[in-house]
Amino acid sequence: MTSEFSFTECASPADTIAAVRDWIAAEIPAPWRRAAESGSAVRDVRTPQEYREWYPTFARTGLVVPQWPVEYGGLGWPRELGQAAERELRRYQLPRLNPLGLNLAAPALFEYGTHEQRLRFLPKIVTNEEVWCQLFSEPGSGSDLASLSTRAERSGDSWSITGQKIWTTWAHLADFAVLLARTNPDAPKRQGITYFLLDMHRPGVEVRPLRHMGGEVDFNEVFLDHTRVPDTQRVGPVDQGWKVARVTLSGERQMVSGSGSGGVDRIGGSGVDVLIRLAQDRSAKSLPNGWDDPEVRHKLIRLWCEEQIRGWTNARVRAGLKAGQPPGPESSIGKVHGSELNQRIQAEAARLLGLGGTAWEGDPSEYSAAMPPQVRGMLRSRANTIEGGTTEVNKNILAERVLGLPKEPDEWEGKPWRQVPRG
Repeated sequence: MTSEFSFTECASPADTIAAVRDWIAAEIPAPWRRAAESGSAVRDVRTPQEYREWYPTFARTGLVVPQWPVEYGGLGWPRELGQAAERELRRYQLPRLNPLGLNLAAPALFEYGTHEQRLRFLPKIVTNEEVWCQLFSEPGSGSDLASLSTRAERSGDSWSITGQKIWTTWAHLADFAVLLARTNPDAPKRQGITYFLLDMHRPGVEVRPLRHMGGEVDFNEVFLDHTRVPDTQRVGPVDQGWKVARVTLSGERQMVSGSGSGGVDRIGGSGVDVLIRLAQDRSAKSLPNGWDDPEVRHKLIRLWCEEQIRGWTNARVRAGLKAGQPPGPESSIGKVHGSELNQRIQAEAARLLGLGGTAWEGDPSEYSAAMPPQVRGMLRSRANTIEGGTTEVNKNILAERVLGLPKEPDEWEGKPWRQVPRG
């Protein structure tokens, strides 16, 4: 807690609103407040680094995760108080840092972790002191994640882990990772996996960045060479890690579902509100593809409506998570629609630029630095239908677990992992 403000005594939404307003007035920097209260974009007066440096002030209040227990970094509030606080905070644009810790690691710890593990890891996830990533996908085990071959061998009170992971978002920035490794190759593929928490700074961990076509580094490949993990950092029973992983995977699908998901609003580009301002600016400058063009208005308003529906749907799922319900197959609905919607939004953003979205001025050797942000967002969004589980996989989940359709036939079902062919 900060020395002056405490929210633990709030007993009603009215108490909560008053306390949050007092905190906003005292703790949020004045330029940020003025921008938010005037309806401007706070990012125009606040750099990412400034926000990271200020973030502990926010995190120490418990308002980042108000419905978590106090001992884990929250306030122990019921749902109605958390919603009241969020309504007051929303316009000040205070994103939660460490989304992979909050949305991937934390649900697994709450569902399967020990009290000691929660005490050790959750508070530092909330404060962003320890940044997290996810070591699941492998070169031969992407859509068929359960076929993974990274192995973990027990020796006394620790495990030796060897293998390769790929497409690991933000591994180059991470302190810890949730990790799946095979502990019983003689069991069927989903029954011989164990779930671990890996210190990314341990000997034997090598991270190699993968630069994507927008010129940035989000993804990495990670090599593990006899990396030691104490058994105290195993989550759930040995060989039963697939059950734990399903909680993380549902959290991941919800995190990348777009507006209102409580994770990242979109991976790649801006929302439709930014596109509307871009189109209006183009009209003001008498440029083509501006707001005066009825076709442009029609497309943008249609996308805006879809984005609102996506946000409301995600908000309902998020409310369930805050009420203590585990993420389920409904998170796949948001993932399927949100990823495809964001690709259409970013494609329209690049189209608005006309020829400026096809070629731009600048040093060819530094093409990425000169690239318009709308083009960068469009390029980055192409991964949306793959990351967090491909659209095809998520449609299968919806078909089987929501609609009750029969599972696809699998001739290797129940066979030992050693016998199952892998890509």
